Amino acid sequence: MSDQHAPPTADDLPKERYDAALAGLIERTWQQVWQDQGTFNTPNPVGPLSEGFERVAGRPKLFVMDMFPYPSGVGLHVGHPLGYIATDVFARFKRMTGHNVLHTMGYDAFGLPAEQFAMQTGTHPRVTTEANVANMERQLRSLGLGHDPRRAIRTTDAAFYRWTQWIFLQVFNSWFDPDSGIARPIEELQASFAAGGRATPDGRSWGSLSVREQRQLIDDHRLAYVAETPVNWCPGLGTVVANEEVTADGRSDRGNFPVFKRNMRQWNMRITAYAQRLIDDLDLVDWPEPVKLMQRNWIGRSEGALVRFSSAAGPIEVFTTRPDTLFGATYMVLRDTSGHRRSMSPLRSCLRRSRRRSACRRLKYRHATRQIPGSLSPHRCHLNAATKAHRPSQADSEKHAETGLAPLLSRTAPTLRAISGSNWSASFLSSI
Repeated sequence: MSDQHAPPTADDLPKERYDAALAGLIERTWQQVWQDQGTFNTPNPVGPLSEGFERVAGRPKLFVMDMFPYPSGVGLHVGHPLGYIATDVFARFKRMTGHNVLHTMGYDAFGLPAEQFAMQTGTHPRVTTEANVANMERQLRSLGLGHDPRRAIRTTDAAFYRWTQWIFLQVFNSWFDPDSGIARPIEELQASFAAGGRATPDGRSWGSLSVREQRQLIDDHRLAYVAETPVNWCPGLGTVVANEEVTADGRSDRGNFPVFKRNMRQWNMRITAYAQRLIDDLDLVDWPEPVKLMQRNWIGRSEGALVRFSSAAGPIEVFTTRPDTLFGATYMVLRDTSGHRRSMSPLRSCLRRSRRRSACRRLKYRHATRQIPGSLSPHRCHLNAATKAHRPSQADSEKHAETGLAPLLSRTAPTLRAISGSNWSASFLSSI
């Protein structure tokens, strides 16, 4: 009986048993063959990478690029292959059905993750980035993905980011011409102002403007411009962070530093100028209608009016799609980041606490934090004209607290007068 249960010896096992070692050998062997023969290389029509183009000339073309991984860690995580395998299956299917497929990969190493990883390890970012890229390339090859390794992109290479800088200069030196619906060189706009073909906003001639006023007028039309923008400022990291990088407690997910809402001068893209073109061009793409509807809602184009209210805190300009309802307004609701807070000194501590909260946390905790009846009511979510027929009372404040409107009321009297023909003006326009 002991002979029947004895463990098998090497002679008892099949000679070609398929186990992990044999599987690894097969994979490595064929991956080396693919690399040596350039199986997944996609030739150019001409130039140094044109060898073998005659094999694919005339085939329908397909370009597939995966979302770049961040080489800010020592390697890939399990989430990376989840997406990469799906695109590889798609690319292989198209290649096997007669398409000329270019499937490539890249590495996005600029930004906070790479910087923080270098600080944590005490090495220069380029050293850690290049080492991490080499390790990721090894891992990607072990997955057997059909990338053309000659086309790999690294955003830290000068040969790559010189073109991103070039693109920025083209955007900066362009303006959107609403008459033609396209971007045109900024020099054409300046020449139009100088020749009198285009009027300045205040009606003065181009020559009567100072150099600073001329530059400001041109900058107000550039597709890339600098403006005061609300951002998530993290002093501990010395930079701004995205909403998804802020925890529910208002701290950075890297380093656990406090994050504050602050208006800072930031570069912006005048993408809103293209809103109508984006909507019109949705008819040109072969997308499912629900996806197109999501895009239209994301663009969010609406017709309405800009209304300017007089107040003790200075003029307050709001956008509304129903200007006909404003004649019954007697008070206004402002968000805590609206910038009109000169008459809200009793609320400074509340405003500071509110500005620390992330957008997600604001939506989760919308209860009132303080109620001092009798004055301006900053709303957390909207800047709009309320259409109540009476001034807010204690009952209104309690009702707002129950419904989550969270009015923060100061001790002073209402600062916004009832609307009359003498203290408000409106200009009708399209707003994005």
